[in-house]
Amino acid sequence: MRGAKSAKWVAIAGVVALGATACGGGGSDNGNSGKVDPKGIVSYANGEPQNALQPSNTMEAYGSVVIDALFTGLVHYDKQGNITYENAESVTPDKDSKVWTVKLKQGWKFHNGEAVTAKSYVDAWNWAADPANGQQNSSWYRDIVGYDDVHPAKGKAKKKAMSGLKVVDENTFTITLKNGIPYYAYKLVYKPFFPLPSAALKDPKKYGESPVGNGPYKFKSWDHKKSIQVTAWSDYKGEDKPKNGGINFKAYSKDTAAYADLKSDNVDTMPLVPNSEIANFKQDFGDRAIEQDFSAINTINPAFYTKQWKDIDVKVLQGLSMAIDRDTIAKTVFHGTRESATGWVAKGVKGWTKDACGEYCKFDPKKAKAAIKAGGGVPGNKISIQYNADQPHKDWVVAVCNSITKSTGVQCVGDPVTDFAADTEIRDQKKVKSIYRSGWVLDYPFNGNFLADLYGTGVDGNKGGFSDKKFDALTAKADKAKTIEESAKLYQEAEKELQNSFPGIPLWYNKTLSAHSNNVKNVEFDQAGDPILSEVQVFEK
Repeated sequence: MRGAKSAKWVAIAGVVALGATACGGGGSDNGNSGKVDPKGIVSYANGEPQNALQPSNTMEAYGSVVIDALFTGLVHYDKQGNITYENAESVTPDKDSKVWTVKLKQGWKFHNGEAVTAKSYVDAWNWAADPANGQQNSSWYRDIVGYDDVHPAKGKAKKKAMSGLKVVDENTFTITLKNGIPYYAYKLVYKPFFPLPSAALKDPKKYGESPVGNGPYKFKSWDHKKSIQVTAWSDYKGEDKPKNGGINFKAYSKDTAAYADLKSDNVDTMPLVPNSEIANFKQDFGDRAIEQDFSAINTINPAFYTKQWKDIDVKVLQGLSMAIDRDTIAKTVFHGTRESATGWVAKGVKGWTKDACGEYCKFDPKKAKAAIKAGGGVPGNKISIQYNADQPHKDWVVAVCNSITKSTGVQCVGDPVTDFAADTEIRDQKKVKSIYRSGWVLDYPFNGNFLADLYGTGVDGNKGGFSDKKFDALTAKADKAKTIEESAKLYQEAEKELQNSFPGIPLWYNKTLSAHSNNVKNVEFDQAGDPILSEVQVFEK
């Protein structure tokens, strides 16, 4: 919901601004009255979330967009990448960036009337860090002193609370880190750092089906695999107050069905138009078509825990990467709406650098075949690429496979899974057969988010089981830098080191290609590719 409001800013690092090339539209000439209904409901083409609606257990798009409607965290960032304060009055580091003092704005409440206090944050983080509670985002607290006691590498928790979290008073708490991290305020943007009411910890299962947050919208209902409905909350204290009456997150299993509903005004917007409609959507929607950059990257990642990839020579992965004709696929499958990736970090974030992947992300069939041969070949001479069939992935997976097979002789097939929830569940259970499609959107606009948070040994975002001691050492060094700028430069060194280990094969940088119905106006997407739904206005019927 964030991104379109005025806010206080603090000068912590700027990044490249990403602007919309088309948004808005709508009016009385489109078959509506032209008058806005402040109680009108916005419908959004979504899907079924993988897990219960808990901030610390949500790591995929379908659940995330709902969580963002229900919760407001301490901080966020503006279009220039500067930190903005939300529920926090201030987030202040000491001179070493090791002890951070958080002061909350007074008067904030959860939807059930309970006050949002320092304890709401500290208790929520301690609960989520405990492995007994099964929260998949628990490693996000790994920087905090005492995390290893609450979440040991093996076995049960030795303690129930991280010693690095201290409640000072009702509206103040401190975070003590193992090492100083100059960009730590950015990490606090992510969902595991949201607060929870006391009831969430008493009965987590019940809470996950009917969550109570502190955000602009209040939970109404969840009809599984059909819709999740939220309503605007009149007592919301944030600056991004809804300009509509609520949101209906409609669950679709096929993007083509969502697109058909969007054309007929039966849903108001969707995350991405189907690949089959990329050539037509601007003609179909005119000034209601949306094409906008956002910070995300697509990769295909080996499951390093499998027999096929466990002890693979990196030359094989380098060869597979060079076998992919990214530019041609971007032109043919994506009609020029994707840009070939040259590294592992998405564009538009602090520390992005061109050509981190070097020659290995350039199409060269001759070198590709030679590298695979030098590395001992692909075990079984066949790979499969797992992807979720409810989104437009099939066409590009087929194109990537054809390019690999034509260039190297390695057989390649797609491995479709019914939907995103099933896809992520297979990854979580480490049951991927060979390679899986991966797409990562920024959590905060800093290159470390695409590196340590995805490829660090044992972190929650590392679904392929990748581990490299040299890379880990470089990211640890980057986290200990004195300034954000120095940290970003050191992370660039860590990214370049990935040439020698290849945790994933970079493919393309993303764009949001969407549209909106005649029922609404002011539709825009943020730097994370999420719709800013609180700003959408609904016309009277």
